[in-house]
Amino acid sequence: MNMKSNARSVVLGKWAVALLLAAPLVLAGCEKEGPMERAGKKVDEAVEKAGDAVEKATDPKK
Repeated sequence: MNMKSNARSVVLGKWAVALLLAAPLVLAGCEKEGPMERAGKKVDEAVEKAGDAVEKATDPKK
């Protein structure tokens, strides 16, 4: 049973090292904003403006 826990520790240690080494690569890939991200932001803004307009038009207080 002791050999199993040692093997498990080695495997978990290797995964931890792999994740630590991969993290900067993943984060570096998120720095640049591509055309799909820009388009998504524009859609989000348009939907938010439309929601605000609907809310303003249906607000009984005004």
